[in-house]
Amino acid sequence: MFRSADQPLIDIRGLTVDFDTGQRVVRALHGVDLAITSGESVGLVGESGSGKSVTWLAALGLLGGQARIRGEVRFDGRNLVGAPARDLEAVRGARIAMIFQDPASSLNPVYRIGRQLCEALALHRGLTGTAAQAEATRLLDRVGIADAQHRLRDYPHELSGGMNQRVMIAMALAGQPEILVADEPTTALDATIQAQILELLQEIRRDSAMTLVLISHDLGVVAENTDRVCVMYAGRIVEDAPIDAIFDRPAHPYTSGLLAALPELEGPRRRLVAIPGVVPEPWNLPRGCSFAPRCPRVETACEAGMPPSFQVEEGHRAACLRAGSLVA
Repeated sequence: MFRSADQPLIDIRGLTVDFDTGQRVVRALHGVDLAITSGESVGLVGESGSGKSVTWLAALGLLGGQARIRGEVRFDGRNLVGAPARDLEAVRGARIAMIFQDPASSLNPVYRIGRQLCEALALHRGLTGTAAQAEATRLLDRVGIADAQHRLRDYPHELSGGMNQRVMIAMALAGQPEILVADEPTTALDATIQAQILELLQEIRRDSAMTLVLISHDLGVVAENTDRVCVMYAGRIVEDAPIDAIFDRPAHPYTSGLLAALPELEGPRRRLVAIPGVVPEPWNLPRGCSFAPRCPRVETACEAGMPPSFQVEEGHRAACLRAGSLVA
């Protein structure tokens, strides 16, 4: 399908997710709006429980039967929400791939690496036999695994955590996707391996002009690997801005709090300032702005209702009454 240069590659509008726990229905996402253009690199940041992973699991139809998903996820002119399983299977892996947090639980421990890679190649590209083996070897070599042909005969437990994550990246690349969603791809890795994995993702993105969505708790990681950041809190995107604007001119108090908790690499040492409290449980959200109980700049008006998203400047939006005052 023809798409203009400024038309989003994927356009998420009003995405909500409700989970039926048996005792009650709990809303986890509250109308997420997110548009991403081709070749863009976007980071999703926020504390655990903010809705970062759920957003993309919902978009790809990977949540269980207890999830009720509403809204739109427009990809190539089609709405993926409520789409038939056959249509979703044609998108997942082949056009939108996802790398999950824990490679040890994502890889099947009883099958060799080669079999799992070849299965992905057969499913998404129709490669079998010698052709699949050759492509699997090329993919392992592409992600920096030495002696790739020999490693195809290994089981996941015979590889280190960093190598298993490289295998997961190779499997994600098997379908030659247009969008790669990396969900905390370096959480369980040490700092050196983490840097290597992130450098690999950037190299792949440069070589293939692939769109990257990086989900992370770490603003430092996002700063070095994305062009734009979406800050999530309690199932909503509370700030969306280019990377420079987020660090130089944060408009939401939650974003400011996350930045204040980052250690400075240069200059005098200072005490880190933690955000008090925790992310509220989805079934126990406060009235009005969800961040109000933890916000150092809370006002009475913040309890009246969830503030809309204000455009602070071109390409920079924030869901905060103070941001609205700046605009006014």
